[in-house]
Amino acid sequence: MKIHFIAIGGSAMHNLALALHYKGYQISGSDDEIFDPAKSRLSKVGLMPDKTGWFPEKITKNLDAVILGMHARENNPELFKAKELGIKIYSYPEFLYEQSKNKTRIVVGGSHGKTTITAMIIHVLQYLKIDCDYMVGAQLEGFDVMVKLSDDAKIMVIEGDEYLTSPIDRRPKFHVYQPTIGIISGIAWDHINVFPTFEFYVEQFKIFAEMIPENGYYIYCKDDVVLQEMSDRANIKASTKVGYCVHPHFIENGTSFLETEFGNLSLKIFGKHNLTNINAARLACRAVGVSDKQFYSAVQSFNGASNRLELLRKSETCAIYKDFAHSPSKLKATVEALKAQFPGRKLVACMELHTFSSLTENFLQQYAGAMDCADVGIIFFNPETVAHKKLPPISSEMILNAFKRNNLEVFHTTNQFVERIIAMNSTDTVFAFMSSGNFGDVNLLQLAENIMDY
Repeated sequence: MKIHFIAIGGSAMHNLALALHYKGYQISGSDDEIFDPAKSRLSKVGLMPDKTGWFPEKITKNLDAVILGMHARENNPELFKAKELGIKIYSYPEFLYEQSKNKTRIVVGGSHGKTTITAMIIHVLQYLKIDCDYMVGAQLEGFDVMVKLSDDAKIMVIEGDEYLTSPIDRRPKFHVYQPTIGIISGIAWDHINVFPTFEFYVEQFKIFAEMIPENGYYIYCKDDVVLQEMSDRANIKASTKVGYCVHPHFIENGTSFLETEFGNLSLKIFGKHNLTNINAARLACRAVGVSDKQFYSAVQSFNGASNRLELLRKSETCAIYKDFAHSPSKLKATVEALKAQFPGRKLVACMELHTFSSLTENFLQQYAGAMDCADVGIIFFNPETVAHKKLPPISSEMILNAFKRNNLEVFHTTNQFVERIIAMNSTDTVFAFMSSGNFGDVNLLQLAENIMDY
């Protein structure tokens, strides 16, 4: 098949392009900007466009399909040409569904934890040599791409994002995937530019749960009050409906252990949220024939997904982590996990306000109490990011009032932020850098080394 990608440089899009290239498809693509790692990875296999920009002449009748990325606009000239020629146009989620419609689809939804749960399931199935296709929103250790598509696998594991499908399709992505086994990890309001009210946001998860067929499985976190209430009132057809909570565990000498019928099992990951995610993954794997004994054997070697409580540097007296936490629920879970794992150490929690929601004054109120467990709380925001998103300016006072923490430190210049971090005494300290951005182009690995060397 010959497929052209409009906006090939996106994180998900370039991984799909690579997956289809490895499958033997003829791939072309365009984008108006492509950065690393997409640039290097596409160049390595000859898929990097010669020039950036949009070129309608690339859209010809000999194409079998066009895949439209979220980065493109509705008035994209290549999209217009594809419509004019009557070429089949897929969104990213639509194409994944088309490739998996005859498979058992495990779709992991939720405001938080979906990347980790998806990664856990993939890890366990791969460990047990159970063939599966997959799509996950983070790089996994030992995997070349974040997307795998094959003709032989009978299972596909999909991270089900609730964000929009494409510029011309306003459905949430996870509705398009039509789950056979559907998981919801929790509901905490996000993406207010798309879901302006909490009720509208919750409704999207209700629709997802109601899509699971009669012979399917609905797996949900019963500790989440909003999710439990939604699950009780939803018209769920799935014959198997099971709630889960945090897995019994304990922490000893900085290591988390699962308490199981097969004994106490050590883990490489930690945090109450991750010990809850494990139960979701266990139930999903059980639904496709994996025994609990097999699951526990496999999950012990799971290192976590990239940017999810990822260890940057560690010494006998200091540990430095980075995490994708940016929404209030994710931020709170990460801070609490680190404090519980290292109770005798000072916790320095640094968070960047970077998303549309987090930089909106009304939504900022959702962060009240999210940093309370940290000994030192630091917030960074870049005024240029606020302007780029065409949002009204925010101030340090707004942030202090929203977080409800008087000793919170707020920085909006990279130099001042970095100087403050490096000047700290790192002895008996844990640092956490949490963001969906990069703190104004800070090299966190280099910063971690500077902290250790100071």
